[in-house]
Amino acid sequence: MKRTMKAFLTAALATTLLSSGAMAANNLTGAGSTAIYPVLQVWAQKYQQQTGDQMNYQAIGSGGGIKQIESKTVDFGATDKPLAHDEIAQNHLVQFPQVIISIVPVVHLPGIQPGQMVLSGDVLAKIFLGQIKKWNDPEIAKLNPKVPLPNMAILTVHRSDGSGTTFNWTNYLGKVSPEWQSKVGSDTAVSWPGGIGGKGNAGVAASVQQTVGSIGYVEYAYAKQSNMVYTDMINSAGQRVKPTMEAFQAAAANADFSKVQDFFLVLTNQPGATSWPITATTWVLMRTDTPAARNQAAVKFFDWALKNGQSDAEKLDYVPLPDSVVKRIEATWASELHVNP
Repeated sequence: MKRTMKAFLTAALATTLLSSGAMAANNLTGAGSTAIYPVLQVWAQKYQQQTGDQMNYQAIGSGGGIKQIESKTVDFGATDKPLAHDEIAQNHLVQFPQVIISIVPVVHLPGIQPGQMVLSGDVLAKIFLGQIKKWNDPEIAKLNPKVPLPNMAILTVHRSDGSGTTFNWTNYLGKVSPEWQSKVGSDTAVSWPGGIGGKGNAGVAASVQQTVGSIGYVEYAYAKQSNMVYTDMINSAGQRVKPTMEAFQAAAANADFSKVQDFFLVLTNQPGATSWPITATTWVLMRTDTPAARNQAAVKFFDWALKNGQSDAEKLDYVPLPDSVVKRIEATWASELHVNP
């Protein structure tokens, strides 16, 4: 299931997940989050093989997905930033989670291997604020006493498009750094203190891979499939953790969607000695004023993915949603969209 970086770059601009073969029973369209793209691609391929329904998805970033579903140009949007109730109600939308993702720092340094380095949230904030300028800075060296850190300038790489990955990254930095929160804040797009931008997870990944001395942030599936050098992190409990399924699940275990409206829940900086600190959710957005038959076709796909695509999600290190959350999603489909899978 590995994909080349060239494939991911193509996906970041305008991805057609499936475009071949026989006429499909339904030709569904979606746009948004690049973080969900690797697993959505696998799901769409298998779903078409089983049902004949085709899923065309543009991985243009969460901001673009929100705009397209609000302007009624797609059947669904996907976003890694949840919408507040007022925006959902105003635009006749319904929002439900589809998968839990994790975001990792990625670096390109001579001789450094995946997981060899560790960074803290405070140090990450200072790097992206431009306050820590070199890789052998004492604050980085203190965290990595046995790592041969180069005397090299740091170049930060961020998303240039409206991005839910950026929302969760900056949300995390704001939680661990009051200075970041006051100077930059958190959103799908912010005024970056410096660095260069890349479009989509794929664009950031490509920029980091091509630039020695750089650091960026991507959804873990991109780092894993592209053989990128990720770092470990110091979590909210002060423990060093690696980006593993166990660490992602530990953070996701705190996700109690039963106590929030519209499944609105941000999962960054969760407690627990084994929790990965930058964990997030990808939500699907659909319209309540779309014809029922159209919504029915999309709901069937997402229901199939929730019930039959979880092993594929786990292979790509996404965290599947528990059965209790799936039942709440099904109830939302019935009450808000008036359809059942």
